[in-house]
Amino acid sequence: MTDLTGAIWRKASRSSDQGNCVEVADNLAQVVGVRDSKDVAGPVLLFAPTQWRSFVETLKVNGLP
Repeated sequence: MTDLTGAIWRKASRSSDQGNCVEVADNLAQVVGVRDSKDVAGPVLLFAPTQWRSFVETLKVNGLP
């Protein structure tokens, strides 16, 4: 299991006041964590940093926030 103790979580810049958003921890060396902001103790999706960058770049190329 990956140790996320040092993770610094931040909400998506377009998150709503109702809390319907995701949080990302991209300050760790080996992994990027993604979780539901309504369930911070729940499951976390883990991505390699290169996978996460590819995902974000794909969103930008396709005009998504």
